[in-house]
Amino acid sequence: MQTHNARVGLVLFVIYVILYSGFVFLNAFAAETMEATPLAGVNLAIWYGFGLIVAALVFALIYGWMSKSEEAPPSKEDQQ
Repeated sequence: MQTHNARVGLVLFVIYVILYSGFVFLNAFAAETMEATPLAGVNLAIWYGFGLIVAALVFALIYGWMSKSEEAPPSKEDQQ
């Protein structure tokens, strides 16, 4: 179970690193792209940043849903 949980966490982490790397590289090498205002007069850098926050929360929910917990052995009270 621990290897399954670690694998799920690692996959979600790699996906998030790719998303975050895109944010960093856009800021470093295409700063004028991040100045664009695609929606509601708010620039792309702000939308991308909010998107990263939402992605982190969604990945946390996915991890919680997909991870398996170790079941505790039955206690003496449960056996009676």
